[in-house]
Order: sequence, then structure tokens, then C-alpha cells
Amino acid sequence: MLLELENVDVYYGAIHALHGVSLQVAEGEVVTLIGSNGAGKSTTLRAISGLLRPAKGEIRFDGRVISGLGPHEIVRLGICQAPEGRRVFANMSVRENLELGAYARRDAQGIREDLDTVLGLFPRLLERNAQPAGTLSGGEQQMLAMGRALMSRPRLLLLDEPSLGLAPVLVKEIFRTIGDISNRGTTILLVEQNAHQALALASRGYVLESGQVVLEDSAPALLSNELVRKAYLGE
Repeated sequence: MLLELENVDVYYGAIHALHGVSLQVAEGEVVTLIGSNGAGKSTTLRAISGLLRPAKGEIRFDGRVISGLGPHEIVRLGICQAPEGRRVFANMSVRENLELGAYARRDAQGIREDLDTVLGLFPRLLERNAQPAGTLSGGEQQMLAMGRALMSRPRLLLLDEPSLGLAPVLVKEIFRTIGDISNRGTTILLVEQNAHQALALASRGYVLESGQVVLEDSAPALLSNELVRKAYLGE
């Protein structure tokens, strides 16, 4: 198993944000976390990335315990996150933002190859290569955040709300590209409020409520689950 969380508890000060969260992601899978606002989805990704340290439990990546490591060490191991809200460097160019994604790498030839790959996945970024990132549309900034994460050549890509605030036509484009990234061999853990789109793409999913995993199943089973349909699919 590539990623394993076992009985993970996380606190924000006195607030108990995650309660014994356990989940697994196999190499090559797309797994999604769904749930309402405040359910603990983003907190789970932040714990995996090393931005939050679990008070209890273990996070393992490729068999190694990573729950005590710093974010830069976790990136070097092969985990990278495209955060909610994009968080691009607004005054830097598109190309400079992408190059920053490879800051931990020293293989110049590989970086050039991956830059070509990312610009192939996101042709709009090629068109806007020299523009300041702050001048891009919301959808283009999301593409840039994902492209920047891919420049670290991750084995596991964490995506936090990639469709948030985007027009429906751009949502389809973003999810189509996530499918392309998966088909190229990158394992993906996806946090997404658009449960329909997420479950259509993923192989498996976990439902979080109040910081706890309340349901785990294959994506088709979750799509047909009556409770999921009522609570998260608007049916």
C-alpha cells in the first residue's frame, strides 16, 4: 500500500479535528474524500503533507512512517499537494511558479522534460508562460497550482478542492486533466465537494463527517448509496 493512515487524531489547539481516521491509497489509484465543509477533508491532506502533526496514530508512505517529518522532507519522498485556494505566487510568472515546484530536484534534464509535459497537459499555461500568475483567471490558476505540484514529480498527488469556484465548463476540463495525470501513473488523493465528479473519476472513496470516516466503499457503490445520494449528491 502506498499511503496508509492508521487511527490518526489531529487537533487545532483545543479543537479535535480528526478522530481516529484510517484510510489507504494503493499505487496507481485515484481515491476521493467527500464530506461537508468542516468534515476534516483538508485537515487530512494537511496532516499527510506534514503541515499538521498528528497527536495520535501513524501516517505511512511506502511503508515508512512520515507523521513526524517536515513538509520539505515529505515532498522529497514523493508527496506533493495542490492546495485549496491555489496559492500561486501572484507577482511571479507562470514559468517561475512552475520552476518553483521543482525546487527540491537537481536533475536539470528531467525538470525540462517535466516542464514540457506539464505545458502539454495545460496548453493555456504555455500561452501565458511569461504572464504574472496573479493575472490568470481562477481556472488558469488552478491549472498552475496542479502543474506546479506535478513539477516535483510526485508519486502521490494531493488535490484539495480543484473545482472550487470554477465555471462548469472549466470543472470538466480540470477533471479531464486529473484523469490524464492518473493515466500517466500518478497516484491521486482527491478532496472535492463536487461528489458526482469525484466519484465518477475515483476508484474508491471515503466519506468524512465531523472528523471521522463514516463510510468507505468503491466509487460506484458510493454513487448508488442512498445516504450519499441524499447528503452529497443532491438527490
